[in-house]
Amino acid sequence: MAVPTVTASLDAATYAPGDQMLLTVAYADTDTQPLTVTIAVTDARGNHSTPVTVPIVIDPLAVAVTDDSGRTWTRVSDSGAVAVFQAAA
Repeated sequence: MAVPTVTASLDAATYAPGDQMLLTVAYADTDTQPLTVTIAVTDARGNHSTPVTVPIVIDPLAVAVTDDSGRTWTRVSDSGAVAVFQAAA
């Protein structure tokens, strides 16, 4: 089982009180496996639905941000590989 990897960067080196801070987090897990599930429903008479295909991810990662100052970090976006959070300085 591989260990997830993460890198993070802020959009500036210093902030004034009240400034918006943007934190970009890139993350990955080589054990995360995409999978496609196809489902069809058949009744007792043999009638069946059109197959439905659903993409899923087994063992998805969850990203959360906290700091030692008690700020609230809000998720702005998350592609499944890169997440962006914002907070006030």
